Amino acid sequence: MEKELIIRSSSGHVDFALLKDGKLVELHKDEEDNNFSVGDIFIAKIRKVVPGLNAAFVNVGYDKDAFLHYHDLGPKLPSLLKFIKRVSTGKLNDFSLKNFPFEKDIHKDGKVADALKSNQSILVQIVKEPISTKGPRISSELSIAGRYLVLVPFSDRISISQKIEDKEEKDRLKRLVKSITPQGFGVIVRTVAEGKKVAELDKDLQNLVDRWSAMCKKLNRAHHPSKVLGELNKASSILRDIFNDSFTNIHVDDEALYIQIKDYVQQIAPKKESIVKLYQSNVPIFEKFGIERQIKTSFGKTVSMPKGAYLVIEHTEALHVIDVNSGNRSNKANSQEDTALEVNLLAATEIARQLRLRDMGGIIVVDFIDLTNTENRKKLFNHLRDEMSDDRAKHKILPPSKFGLIQITRQRVRPEMNIKTVEENPNGHNGEEIEAPIVVIQKITHELEQLFKRDYKKVTLNTHPFIAAFLTKGFPSIRSKWFFEHKKWVKILPRDAYTYLEYHFHDKDGNLIK
Repeated sequence: MEKELIIRSSSGHVDFALLKDGKLVELHKDEEDNNFSVGDIFIAKIRKVVPGLNAAFVNVGYDKDAFLHYHDLGPKLPSLLKFIKRVSTGKLNDFSLKNFPFEKDIHKDGKVADALKSNQSILVQIVKEPISTKGPRISSELSIAGRYLVLVPFSDRISISQKIEDKEEKDRLKRLVKSITPQGFGVIVRTVAEGKKVAELDKDLQNLVDRWSAMCKKLNRAHHPSKVLGELNKASSILRDIFNDSFTNIHVDDEALYIQIKDYVQQIAPKKESIVKLYQSNVPIFEKFGIERQIKTSFGKTVSMPKGAYLVIEHTEALHVIDVNSGNRSNKANSQEDTALEVNLLAATEIARQLRLRDMGGIIVVDFIDLTNTENRKKLFNHLRDEMSDDRAKHKILPPSKFGLIQITRQRVRPEMNIKTVEENPNGHNGEEIEAPIVVIQKITHELEQLFKRDYKKVTLNTHPFIAAFLTKGFPSIRSKWFFEHKKWVKILPRDAYTYLEYHFHDKDGNLIK
């Protein structure tokens, strides 16, 4: 399996596309003016304590105050507040926590008014970026993520990723990490630490402790509110979270970013440094790797799948709804049940990809084609679970209900990736919009497949000259590919009177095919 990261840099933002065997599975955007990224730590002040919500609103410098619930305070809040006060006033210069006396933990079912008061200084971390009309969601239970480990100040727990299943490996990692963790800190061991030696883990841990110390040094003279520890730049944070030995290529079209990424990869995986390549060509990088085309065809309301099947994705205020359709699909399956299972398995694979690609969060309800066989329903559920196993966002999948619905909850920490796939209609007025030509060509291809299955021998396609030219240009042209696949030639006749995206099929006698 080929796994590639394609990075496009342009003024003001950087785009990251993750490809698996050439298929787009994740898309991220890093904008220069994004001051509130997940993982950033701020020194801020409590603006208002609201006992009715058992929460506080904190001014972190965003238009709307950040929301801090009692359950996000962390049990070691008194120790954190005491530490901030002593460091800010210059009374404490040792940030190691080795000799720092911890306070008594707060009660897990306590009241926010007993723990915080207005105008109090506090360190908070962004756990959910501002979404829609809501301000950031924050926590005062801090953590600093590294390549293999996550450092948790004011803790003594060593936790191992649940994705590491080997008990012996879990015990080995716990022993190693416990022997190198400084007093006053806890550590979460990430999945990528599996099989790593103590020297690599220790190097990562020392880097995290250094970042903690550098942050603490800023507290003495820091303005309120201000960012005291920023996440790594997007390129480095994405590589830190998703990079592993299965990566085959990283292509970057900007020289400065190329050097920066090459240096970072050299630090975390020296043997893989050669896979970072500077892309130099007149053809835009996303065009070269087929990403632009995939974006156009993947972000619309309707998502096409092989052999005529498709998904319809609807977004409401409360949840996302996905409907699975078989289209005019006909195959050599033995029964309707077999056909339904085949379409559902294809749809499950595409749905897992769509959730990552669009970064859809909250509640997702999927209406699969009804399956009467219990074994088939179980097979579909297990397949969807396997397909979503690579998803880094926390998620939960419920088994199919008796109505054939599968419910998914997926963690949302960033605004959903929403890309416009309609374009201004060149034949329209007053800003009217239509589907992009590439989507319409996909529709034409699907309709042709159905016509050939219905045994139409000769088909003529009448369409606008622009679309006709696109279908016939180059070799192999799209029309040639139709011929190679179906062994039937399609006659294409340009019609100047047609609107831009109008098209009709005619049979061998010139009759319009409905």
